[in-house]
Amino acid sequence: MSEELSFIHRFEPAPQPDASARPLLLLHGTGGNEDDLISLGRMLAPHAALLSPRGQVLENGMPRFFRRLAEGVFDEQDVRRRAHELADFVMQARMAYGIAAPIAVGYSNGANIAAAVLLLRPEVLARAVLLRAMAPFAETGASQLGGKPVLILSGARDPLVPADNAARLAFLLQQAGAGVEHRIVQAGHDLSQADIALARSWLEAREG
Repeated sequence: MSEELSFIHRFEPAPQPDASARPLLLLHGTGGNEDDLISLGRMLAPHAALLSPRGQVLENGMPRFFRRLAEGVFDEQDVRRRAHELADFVMQARMAYGIAAPIAVGYSNGANIAAAVLLLRPEVLARAVLLRAMAPFAETGASQLGGKPVLILSGARDPLVPADNAARLAFLLQQAGAGVEHRIVQAGHDLSQADIALARSWLEAREG
């Protein structure tokens, strides 16, 4: 189910009305699409509505949410532009589908754009789960996240996300006022059952 909004996307209504279940904004990794994280979303929040856009940038035919100059090197000007575009889409979708501010659940490239939205347009997201995320900017402005909860899950054996970069993201978000929990799981870049269990438990503890 989807309306004609600024992003190709998939919207799954909540299976049953539940005022405590905030919608999830599902943001895929490089090469994914709007279908990739639907099953993950259902595992994490069975009673929530799901909003899943497709990244609008193509890299060798693979959808992404922003351009990069090389592996791990982001085009920060494009990151800023695309973060604002995604934030605008979320506001459109809220009006179209009658949903509350969502919780972002992003994986890899999707986690990076979610972090950028948090830092640039914090009012758009209720909170965020960032899976295998990197810092989207070298420096950030004076964002005011007001204690907004953020969970970062990094892989101890992740060959794509340096540990110091993930730690810097946690620091940047904390400096911006977020309530950050940064956990390291015994995994690589791919998601593990530990990620799912930790993310679901974290979300359940913050329902409403």
